[in-house]
Amino acid sequence: MRSTHWDFPLELCCRPMAFVALTGLDVTYNAVHRAIWDAFCANRRADRVPISFKVLPGDHEYPKCRQKRSAYDWYIPKGILKTGWMNKHLNLVPALVVVFYELDWDEAQWKEKQSECSTRVEIVRAEPAVPGVRAGASAEGRGDREKCARAVEGPSGASRAGLALPGGRAQPAMPIAPTGNHRRSPIRRTARQTKFTGKKHKGCCCPDTEENSITTRLENAFYEHAQTYYYTEIRRVKSHKEFLNKTTHQLLFVRHQFKTAFFSELKQDTQNALKNYRTAYNLVHELRAHETNMLEIKTMAGFINYKICRLCFQHNAPLDAIAQFRKHVDLCKKKIGSAELAFEHTAWMTKQFQAFGDLFDEAIKLGLTAIQTQNPGFYYQQAAHYAQERKQLANQLCNHDSSTTYPTPDPLETSSGVMDFFGQRPWRQSHQSIEPPDLEKEKVGILALQLKERDVDHSELIITLLSNAVAQFKKYKCPRMKSHLMVQMGEEYYYAKDYSKALKLLDYVMCDYRTERWWNLLTFILSTALKCAYLMGQIKDYITYSLELLGRSSTLKKEQKSRVEKNLIKVLMNESPDPEPDCDSKAVKGAQKIWADRISFAGSSAFTIEMQDYVPFVECKARFLAPSFHIDDPVQLRVYLRADSPHPFRFSKLCVCFNNQDYNQYCVVEETYQTSDILEASSQGTTCLVPGKTRQYAFKFVARTEDVGKKVEITSVDLVLGSDTGRCVILNWRGGGGDAASCQESLQASRSFKRRPKLPENEVCWDSVTIQASTMVISRVPRLLVQLRHEPPTLTNEMYCLAITVLSEEVTTAKDMKLTAGLKPGQDANLTQTTHISLDGTEMCDDSCPALLPDISIGDLLPGGKVEKPLYIRCGQIGTRIFLVHVSYVVTAVVEGKEIICKCHKDETITIETVVPFDVTTKFVSTKFEHMDRVFADIPFLLMMDILSASPWALTIETSKLELAPSMTAVDQMDSQLAQVILQTGESASECFCLQCPPAPTNQSGVASGHYIISWKRTSAAKSVPVVNTVITMPHVIVEEIPLYVHADLPSFGRVRESLPVKYWLQNRTQLVQDVEIFVEPNDAFMFSGLKQIRLRILPDTEQELLYNFYPLMAGYQQLPGLSISLPRFPAVSNQLLRRFLPTHIFVKPQGRQADEGIVVAA
Repeated sequence: MRSTHWDFPLELCCRPMAFVALTGLDVTYNAVHRAIWDAFCANRRADRVPISFKVLPGDHEYPKCRQKRSAYDWYIPKGILKTGWMNKHLNLVPALVVVFYELDWDEAQWKEKQSECSTRVEIVRAEPAVPGVRAGASAEGRGDREKCARAVEGPSGASRAGLALPGGRAQPAMPIAPTGNHRRSPIRRTARQTKFTGKKHKGCCCPDTEENSITTRLENAFYEHAQTYYYTEIRRVKSHKEFLNKTTHQLLFVRHQFKTAFFSELKQDTQNALKNYRTAYNLVHELRAHETNMLEIKTMAGFINYKICRLCFQHNAPLDAIAQFRKHVDLCKKKIGSAELAFEHTAWMTKQFQAFGDLFDEAIKLGLTAIQTQNPGFYYQQAAHYAQERKQLANQLCNHDSSTTYPTPDPLETSSGVMDFFGQRPWRQSHQSIEPPDLEKEKVGILALQLKERDVDHSELIITLLSNAVAQFKKYKCPRMKSHLMVQMGEEYYYAKDYSKALKLLDYVMCDYRTERWWNLLTFILSTALKCAYLMGQIKDYITYSLELLGRSSTLKKEQKSRVEKNLIKVLMNESPDPEPDCDSKAVKGAQKIWADRISFAGSSAFTIEMQDYVPFVECKARFLAPSFHIDDPVQLRVYLRADSPHPFRFSKLCVCFNNQDYNQYCVVEETYQTSDILEASSQGTTCLVPGKTRQYAFKFVARTEDVGKKVEITSVDLVLGSDTGRCVILNWRGGGGDAASCQESLQASRSFKRRPKLPENEVCWDSVTIQASTMVISRVPRLLVQLRHEPPTLTNEMYCLAITVLSEEVTTAKDMKLTAGLKPGQDANLTQTTHISLDGTEMCDDSCPALLPDISIGDLLPGGKVEKPLYIRCGQIGTRIFLVHVSYVVTAVVEGKEIICKCHKDETITIETVVPFDVTTKFVSTKFEHMDRVFADIPFLLMMDILSASPWALTIETSKLELAPSMTAVDQMDSQLAQVILQTGESASECFCLQCPPAPTNQSGVASGHYIISWKRTSAAKSVPVVNTVITMPHVIVEEIPLYVHADLPSFGRVRESLPVKYWLQNRTQLVQDVEIFVEPNDAFMFSGLKQIRLRILPDTEQELLYNFYPLMAGYQQLPGLSISLPRFPAVSNQLLRRFLPTHIFVKPQGRQADEGIVVAA
């Protein structure tokens, strides 16, 4: 008999597969047979047909076939489904029997072996098994195959037989290939798939193929026969339906529908199986239900529901499975049955939810996607809920006296040891009437079930289900559900008296409830945890939970808090606390012994409890009065304490710890008192905390000079409860205090618009106190005045003067004064590399001068003293620079009666922009001042240098100098034309140089011009300041050669109607004879005499002179007659190019009188 009626049998939960029996194999002693068996059963892949193989002996006795009924008129069913029916068709009655027979191809006694093989087949056929079981045939023989086939077929051709003939040696007619293994594998020596025709089965020899292919073909043949068998069974079961009526055969309708669905599963027709299971489920709920058959109906409903949900998940229809299960629960949750066995109903409900959760989880592992709101965790949780109800009902219904004994004989035992039908009572099997047959047996049976239920470990069942639910909620990220169930697990461990696990789970979830401020839940959990700590004798945990139960987060009543406080005091006084209420009496006795042992060995034990993780009854806040303190001011600190205990509470010591332990000695409050005075009625003591009142403790100390520029941090605040004679508990707050609830409370207080009550001057509002756990020690405020004088902006490469004046306002002598000045670190690297500083302003700074001059010694400075230092800065690149002036010195100061040496410093920064002093423009022009983008070899041209002042201050140009490149020569003197010229802002100056270039080297058209050097300084600068030499690199110029050079010689002006002689010079610059055609273009302003058109021939490196007399006709700036020149040998040289060298206009004066000229001469 199964231990419980609500458990699912293994044959219900497994996947039904066709059962095929293999006979004639000795898998223990014959290696060939073992290999054949492994080929069928070992490492089966998912793509192979679902068959369950089992090796049976040849003379195995199969289950006896009962005689079938031909009519059901007078038949009254005794139950719905027999307990052994599913196991019979899964493991006992095969759908196909395969007979293996070992036979060599060259067997000498072939006839005898043939007869023996036929006999074995006949033995299987003659077995009185369940009707319809057949044996399939597969044969491999030698020579006369027809005889072998007839031997297998036997006298009756209507049956089907299965035969396999694994040969001992290889077939001679099929030699082994020279490559590969020369020993055939056993499965390749076994029989090949036989060909089935009609109702007869004949053996045949198939060609030798690969082992896997042979195995697959054999399996497919077996599978086809098995499906045929199960199809026949389905038809046989359905044929009974016409003999049934709904008056007396309601149970048979359910039974036959279930069998049809189960055979469909064996046939792997899951769609029809699901359809038949649904029909069977509806038929179950149509049965007339009463107390005597309620358990059977629920049991079968649970079985069928399990099958339906499993197939829905298998068909990837999870919503259908969930809908079916909800329908199932709604239909069955009120079918409780006998009130005395109500715990069985909750146990049955537990199993339903647990089984569905298992199916859901299995489907997820196979690829189904679940979500937060629909996952297996909810079903495990509900299963645990019903298990808890079962526990409560069992405590109510099974609470018999200890004198009550288990009935004898056992009413739960049967004569056969197993039940006939699922869901029936052992003492009234096969009983279907409304009233029980024997009331006395009914009472005894109920008593036996109650006594067995009393021995069940319900907590273990509940914990297992809750653990599964927690794992699911953790997987799907449901933290609150996980915490809630962990609390329930902790309670169950407590009821199971496994206090260590209970305490571990409860302590784990307390953090979440503290963070989310679920104070009622936290109080309940703390109460349970306190009981666990007491029963285990865990002193530190007991003190910790007591401190929190006394705190502001606890929702205990005042009387309960007083009891907890009293027990806490007893523990601190090294005494045993009173037992916690509602504890098991046996566990209390054991705990009292543990506490007695703890007391005897706890003379001077001390515990440290980190308050950041809890919400204790003592709150602490520490703060520095300022975010920073000067070294000559004492560091001031305040520590605020507030208690929430029912009565005033005393502590023995308060100490503040810093990151520099030298300061710890200055922040200690300690007071000795008797241990019995820890609860003090008055609040006069220094170390007494009155409930609801804020206590303030002030500390101050002088910082060390080594800590200037460093942070002083509060690492912890320790409050010591108890004394050395009893137990000492150190409440430790990390940093400046605060516990698990302080952060949220401070945030709420800052957002609150509620007006705070007005308190007396000596009291502090707790919510107004903020934690300041660190402060900075900074240097003494310097009493020094630093002045900077300069004329910005600075000009590129000049020696810029920055005058630094230091004035002492100290009352004592400033000693060891040093000056650090220069470019402030951390700026652009290019600015740093092009900035140079010097104290000597008479010489120009070079690249060796640094950008920052450190520790320039000034010496001692008396009170009221003054010192001035000029600083010279040279900036080689434009940009904005930040300069730093740092003055440091040492003075002596007295702080709190203690003399200290203070290092003071004063920093001044200044931003100076560097600009270019002037803009220089270089232009190449012709002698007619026309712009030229290129010059011609050996022809003079002009170099124009234009200087535009960009300085906001006046500049003095001391001199200028032109350094020509070797490829450039001067035509006249190159003396400076700008010496001592002063340029104001926006003014410009120019100078001109006449130059010419020799022919450029071959393959080089552009040549360098040289450098232009300007020597300048500010007009306001002192004479000692060196002159700045600004070097300007002139651009390259393109040099071209011209075959003919033309220039003219004429007066500077003419006069109307007076002859104006003009000479033209034509110079041949080639090594060829030049033919030159010249044509003079007349105009209205001049008459001229000379050749109007002429053709000349000029020898190499010679020149030709042409003389013309022009006669001006009009006054003013007149255009000269044009000279058109063409070179037949050089057609690329245009007339326009040659005319660029000739003047085009001349100023003509009007004709004057002689008297006027005499007057002018006389004047």
